[in-house]
Amino acid sequence: MSKAFIAQVIQESAQLTGTAANRAAGDVVAAIVRELKKNGKFTLPSFGTFIVRKTKARKGLNPRTGEQIKVKAGKTVRFKASPSLKKVV
Repeated sequence: MSKAFIAQVIQESAQLTGTAANRAAGDVVAAIVRELKKNGKFTLPSFGTFIVRKTKARKGLNPRTGEQIKVKAGKTVRFKASPSLKKVV
């Protein structure tokens, strides 16, 4: 799913112009990002939950040279599908 796809669905559903639908899609994505930054979690009922998880520092390999490198600790976003989504798909 892309932002363009979301904008197209909004445009067709709400009968908006392409520009307004694109702006609305951008606002939805920005709101989800803000919620993830603020609370570390975002849930869409009947769809699933996005959760921010911390990753530990680890050793990795450079695929070109095979040399060991250090990968810094960071954050990643995980998605867990709801039971109703799993049933449909």
